[in-house]
Amino acid sequence: MDKAAIEQFLHTQVQAWNTGDKDGFFAAYRAAAPLGLQIEYVGRAPAGDGWPVLEGMWAQQSAKIEIEEVALIINGQEAACHNRNRVRGTAIAIETIELYRFENGLLTVRYFIRQP
Repeated sequence: MDKAAIEQFLHTQVQAWNTGDKDGFFAAYRAAAPLGLQIEYVGRAPAGDGWPVLEGMWAQQSAKIEIEEVALIINGQEAACHNRNRVRGTAIAIETIELYRFENGLLTVRYFIRQP
């Protein structure tokens, strides 16, 4: 994926999340990761099959969290995002640094999460 495609994916998945568009959210990931998805919660769980992780994330958090994109840096086939995950209806925000690596149809995501 080139820089424009990576940027589009990252913005599209956040927009779909924030609007409750599950089909659009998963379509963005399927397009970016046609050969596989690995997700790791750094310090909490080792990398694993990302599809069930995304399903669980959506089921448990999509109605509760709205994502604010704070910063995005793309270098080559990798991206780093600083997102502020606001708990809807509260003043609580959870900061994340998210690392994305796009390799020949495989997508690896690492989430660094700072709890409030």
